Formats: sequence, C-alpha cells, structure tokens
Amino acid sequence: MPPLATTAMNTQQLITELQSHGLKIVSEGGAAGRKGGAGPSDHKAITIAGTTIMVPIYTDTAAASPYSARINPATQQATLHLGDDTIAAISFPPQPQFYSLTTTDGIPYWKIALLHSRDVLATTVLQTCMRYSDAATACQFCAIGQSLEAGRTIARKTPSQLAEVAEAAVRLDSVRHLVMTTGTPHTPDRGAAYLTDCAAAVKQRVDLPIQAQCEPPADFAWFERMKAAGVDSLGMHLEAVTPEVRAAIMPGKATVSIETYFEAFAAAVPVFGWGQVSTYLLAGLGDEMPAIVEMCDRLIQLGVYPFVVPFVPITGTPLQHHPAPASEWMYELYQQVATLLNRAGMSSESIKAGCAKCGACSALSTFESKR
Repeated sequence: MPPLATTAMNTQQLITELQSHGLKIVSEGGAAGRKGGAGPSDHKAITIAGTTIMVPIYTDTAAASPYSARINPATQQATLHLGDDTIAAISFPPQPQFYSLTTTDGIPYWKIALLHSRDVLATTVLQTCMRYSDAATACQFCAIGQSLEAGRTIARKTPSQLAEVAEAAVRLDSVRHLVMTTGTPHTPDRGAAYLTDCAAAVKQRVDLPIQAQCEPPADFAWFERMKAAGVDSLGMHLEAVTPEVRAAIMPGKATVSIETYFEAFAAAVPVFGWGQVSTYLLAGLGDEMPAIVEMCDRLIQLGVYPFVVPFVPITGTPLQHHPAPASEWMYELYQQVATLLNRAGMSSESIKAGCAKCGACSALSTFESKR
C-alpha cells in the first residue's frame, strides 16, 4: 500500500483545521475520549505525522465536521478522511495500563487522573468551584461539574491517591509530566494550599515534573511554598484578554482584574523562572486578534508563556452552540504569536511541565522555531 498523502496542507494547517472543525469518529480505537471536566474538553488524542494532538469529537461542531476517522477492521489501520478522500494515516494512543488499577481505598485510577495526549497525566484535585453553581458567576465555557455529576470522577482527590496513581502512570505508561488544576475554593489561597499538599505527596513518591494551575492567591508567598513542595511550573489562566469579553463570558472570574493577574505573574516568574509560568488564552470567545496578540506580547515580555488555544464549545454548557474559531483565523493568530515567541527565544519545549509543554490542544508549538 503506497504512503498516504496529506494533500496540499502542511501539518500546521491540518492540525489547525482539525482543532477548529473537530472530527467525526466513524470507528474508534485507542484511549477513550474525554467528556466534560474543567477547562477545554470533549477531545480525543490522535497522532498524525508523528505529532499527538487533542481533537474535539463530542461537540456540535465535530458532528458537522468534514473530517472523519475510520479504522479498517481487517488491518486495524486508522485513516483520516476529508469528505470521501483519504488524506492521512493516523493512530490513537492506546488505553493506558494504569486505568485498570484501583487505589488502596477502592477508587479506580481513572477517576483520580487521566492520560492526556500520549504521555501527560492530568487531574482536577478539587472538582468543585465556588463560581460554577451560580449562573451569575460561572464561566460559561466550563464543564467542571459534568464529569462529577456523571460519576466519572470524585470531588476531592487526596494527596495519597494522586501519589499512588502518578507512580503507576510513570511506571506502566511512561508518563512524563503531571498537570494539576483545581476548581476555585472559597479560600484566599484559591487552591494553592491544596495543590501544594498534593505536589509534595507526589514528589515523595515519584520524580515527576509537575505543573499546578490556580487563580492568583491573595498571598503571593504561596508561589514560594508551591515551588518548595515540588511544583515545577505554574499556570494562572486569563482565558479572555479584554474586560468586556471577560465580564460577559466569565463574570465571576472577571472580578479578578487583569492587573491582578499581572501582579501575580510578576511575582511568580522570579520563583519558577522565565518561561515557566503560563496562561491559557481561549481564542474565539469574542476577543479580536489584535487584542490577543497585544496581550501575548505583554505576557512574553514579562516572562509568561501565552498558551493560545482555539475555543471548543462543550456540550451542556451555555456556550455549547457558540461557533468555534475559523481555522484560517487561528492560523494567522498562531503565526503572529509565534513570531513574538521566536523573537524572545521562548519555547514550549523548555517548559518543565504543563499544558503548554504538552501543546496537544493547540497548534501553536508547531509554529515555534525549533532549536
């Protein structure tokens, strides 16, 4: 069988297309996709041209996508199709071995942490958020409560549970780094205290790079405490970049001003290092491209990596029918942001752990200069 062509599109274009349009799975294999949860979701990991990416498959957009994936039942070879044309060979990362295990207190490992991409362990340590249950404060894109309501996770992962699962994921599935995020609790530390406890427990059990993600704590001394506990990189996520969009899309979180975030960034960068602090920017929520690029420039100058990700409208959220950003728009945005990153010498490859290190939910890293 001759090699499959990827048509006139390069890998950057194809990844951008798939993450904007989503993918219809005609026949499925590999690790199960992820439904609901904190942050962008409704994805499945797919490897194409040697790169593993997360592609939306459970969304309204994906249901109407011109792209589809099929597995030949005779050969088990997976192929990517654009309409009726076969355009590339693809594969799905296998179901991780650690999913078959149960903690010493009887909880399936997959309810504690999940495999993202092909080698990243991810968990939401507190699956509840002080903003989620009230429509007046909830982030309209977030589905943190969905997986909990469906019984696919538990509300609070203990430090010992996380350490147990992390050790097994490294040993059995060669996981390379851990992402720990959290819903925002009603405490001034905004989850930093619990993330600190969890990181310390994991590092006592296994040498695994960790990124912790939370809102800016009231006391920036938590950054030093998190670092001392074993947190290698930090994520504090703006999501949107203009006050108007922030107020409309995430009214509760918008009460934490952009300037407060920048004060936190300025305090965190000296602790974790230049390029080891990052922020999620969801493109397609309403911010214009110049505003996003300007924000990225400001962040990079401060030493913060701007992880630009196309917005995915998650089923069951207020924004489930909100359109995903056009792939052409995302491609241009990636080019402009990558120019800023390359000029500064900032790269996702140098990040020790986290979403930007993984890069699977965005095509941005493929636009970076490779050193």
